[in-house]
Amino acid sequence: MDNLENNNPEAENTSNEAAKTPAIEKKAEDTITVEVSFDDFDWDLGKRGQLNYDDSELDHFMNLYDETLSSIKEYEIVAGTVVEITDGDVVLDLNYKSDGLVSASEFRDNPDLKIGDQVEVYVETREDKKGQLVLSRRKAKLLRAWERIVSSYETGIVVAGHIVSKTKGGLIVDIDGLETFLPGSQIDIKPIVDYDSYVGKTMEFKVVKINESIKNAVVSHKALIESDLEAQRTEIISKLEKGQVLEGTVKNITDFGAFLDLGGVDGLLYITDISWGRIKDPKDMLENGQKLNVVVLDFNDDKKRISLGLKQLQPHPWDVLPEDIQPGSLVKGRIVNIEDYGAFLEITPGVEGLIHVSEVSWSSQPINSREFFKEGTIYEAKVVTIDRNERKMSLSLKQLSEDPWLRIAEKYPKGSRHQGEVKNLTPYGVFIELEEGIGGMIHISDLSWTKRFGHPREFTDVGATLDIVILDIDKDHRKLSLGHKQLEENPWDTFENVFPVGSLHEATILRRDDRGAIVLLPYGLEAFAPIRHLKKENGQLAEVDEQLTFKVLEFNRDDKRILVSHKRYIDDLRKAEDDKVKASKRAERQKTKEQVKKQQGKIERSTLGDLGVFSQLREQLNNDDEQDKDS
Repeated sequence: MDNLENNNPEAENTSNEAAKTPAIEKKAEDTITVEVSFDDFDWDLGKRGQLNYDDSELDHFMNLYDETLSSIKEYEIVAGTVVEITDGDVVLDLNYKSDGLVSASEFRDNPDLKIGDQVEVYVETREDKKGQLVLSRRKAKLLRAWERIVSSYETGIVVAGHIVSKTKGGLIVDIDGLETFLPGSQIDIKPIVDYDSYVGKTMEFKVVKINESIKNAVVSHKALIESDLEAQRTEIISKLEKGQVLEGTVKNITDFGAFLDLGGVDGLLYITDISWGRIKDPKDMLENGQKLNVVVLDFNDDKKRISLGLKQLQPHPWDVLPEDIQPGSLVKGRIVNIEDYGAFLEITPGVEGLIHVSEVSWSSQPINSREFFKEGTIYEAKVVTIDRNERKMSLSLKQLSEDPWLRIAEKYPKGSRHQGEVKNLTPYGVFIELEEGIGGMIHISDLSWTKRFGHPREFTDVGATLDIVILDIDKDHRKLSLGHKQLEENPWDTFENVFPVGSLHEATILRRDDRGAIVLLPYGLEAFAPIRHLKKENGQLAEVDEQLTFKVLEFNRDDKRILVSHKRYIDDLRKAEDDKVKASKRAERQKTKEQVKKQQGKIERSTLGDLGVFSQLREQLNNDDEQDKDS
């Protein structure tokens, strides 16, 4: 191919002979004789070293030859003809200056391949290190497959694919040798749990997403199903009207209702439109796959959101409520809803009455409806009011029995003694129930004659039984004033003589704070000691549970208050000790004076020195007398 002038076999022989001879001279008529060497051999020479073409003719013939060949570029797909099939390779004529080889393993999907068939291959390189043309049919197929996928994505054309395996979140689909991803949510319009059942199937898909950089695509079978349903949906929506009754199939149940398939269009049956009665969970009334007749309640402008009703196919329960249910009638039902202000009793599904907290008991004690009522509990109640137009009814439990306050003065006269159960504790008192609907309060100050409580829980607990005295009756406001300490005589008349001001008593500290301490005196009486009066002889404050001597500073019979001090007791002891010391000193000085006077009477004459000593002693005694007077 490189020697265009080699038109016969003799040219090759001539060239070989010339190559063997270092220098040969040829002479003949009408020929040009040249001298050549092995290194300078001119391959353009013809027989006997003759130049058949000049440079311009040679260029012309080379251009003609190049025009007969195809222009092949690397990294593109070209078509070739099978010219030979061997055990390991397939030879392709690409109309290029050399044929291409492709491994026979790349044609396994085409066992009927024969000479003359046209195939597409991908040019990896036009010339490798061995000077060969490197081709790949597999890459050509993948690129063509990608081009078809991109085209399908852009035009919406459906493609066929074979599901080869399951992967996390979906399936792997082979489309013309290229793997794509089918998410689990895109397999069908209904949720799919068993992915394995789809492996090995061939299905049609719509390309919904592509990634050009990594040659990856996402496909959907659900989109095809939805497009098939679009025609049905359009027909149904075009005929949709409010009040229209349709047949639907329950396809999904949620906490707030159920979605129904109306034949390609979904509608929502809200929980409050399933039944006239209250429903906690739609699953209690419906199940997936169930067929229902429903009425169209509403839809938006584009008819994409459709509200359905089931209960509307039945008459409203209030419209068929028996006429004999009137104020004063007795009804029975179950508690279906509890609020802070009361509970709703369902007489029949869709007909409810309110039992207000004020209609639970004759007692004035506040009722906590959430603690008193339990959902599902059956009650009999009395109809207080009924409004059929407004569809409202009020009920009462307490009116099932006689009002006990009508004869309160007869059964619980003032000053009578009774027993009651502790129902509630507040910071200011104890609520006692004497019987159903009858109760009263013991004020915290009426719990004990001698003890002061910070909270009634220090005295009693809820559920305990207490003896009480009726102190007062307020029939209009349905209140009883009760007492507990009044069961005993007032001991403060006696305490005034036992704990007079200035008296000393042994007491134990019960509790202490920044203000002072509560101390327990004899006979269970409590007194208060201010914080500064708790200092002991060593200067430290007395602690809880210490037993000390206290002095009564104040006794208030009316306020039932006693003020005591340990410090005042210590001060009195110190003062008494000081007075005793001073009295002893005064007696000693008086004795000394008497001895001095007696001694002076015996001395007739004294020296000046002796007189000075007596003068100093007399002056000292006089100073001591002055100090005694000042103190």
